[in-house]
Amino acid sequence: MKRFFITICLLMVAGVVLAEEDTTAQAVVEPVEEALPASTEALWDMANTAYINNEYSRAEAIYNEILKRGESSAKLYYNLANACFKQEELGRAILYYHRALRLQPGDADIRYNLSVAEARTKDTIDKIPEFFLTTWMRALRHTMSSTAWSVISILALVVMLSLVLFYLLARRLSLRKTGFYGMLVALFVFILTTWFAAAGRTEQIGEHEAVVVSLSAAVKASPDSSSTDLFVLHEGTVVEITNRLGDWCEVMIADGKKGWTQQGKIEVI
Repeated sequence: MKRFFITICLLMVAGVVLAEEDTTAQAVVEPVEEALPASTEALWDMANTAYINNEYSRAEAIYNEILKRGESSAKLYYNLANACFKQEELGRAILYYHRALRLQPGDADIRYNLSVAEARTKDTIDKIPEFFLTTWMRALRHTMSSTAWSVISILALVVMLSLVLFYLLARRLSLRKTGFYGMLVALFVFILTTWFAAAGRTEQIGEHEAVVVSLSAAVKASPDSSSTDLFVLHEGTVVEITNRLGDWCEVMIADGKKGWTQQGKIEVI
């Protein structure tokens, strides 16, 4: 009888020990998820610290958490792009550099890093030549954001109205000429800057440009998986979306070629 009780006790002790070991093993296999602070500023500091410590994956995750909370800025997209680039996520790096540029088009650092990332893409596409004045005007517009152009536009309008009053109230002919020609100049500046502001805003909120974020994307003759492959695009290539049909997008590349690709292969800038 004693042996029976001793055996029962030993089995109970062994069961407790095994249960504790199983609990310990589960604790190792299933780590507790990191609790993130509620403050956006604290998240920002945490992400930047992770980036400085070469923890690029963690930094990317925290930057994305800030975006999920409804915050966005050129600096946030720029840092997120840098974290992606460090992990060789070329498509997403180029995507976020472009988003940063839309908010701050005159930033030289963003443009330089974007050029470095684009130099590592596999696709070499010859762009269709355009009129030099169009290129020059676009470059001028990209020196400042749409908000900055809007401020200059309002100031030009105020100056123009002031010169109109000066022209109407001046008695000397020379002063009236000064007011008239100054009004024409201010009117030209007002029209130009208003156009720049409107074009910048349209570009910022538009969904007609996208970046290939998968390693490769087959571009087909029609929106059908069984249709003929026209060409293949690789990660980081920028395309223009010209049409949509279900889960397919018709895209055009810089040399004018068109075709259909799956929506999941690209992401809108």
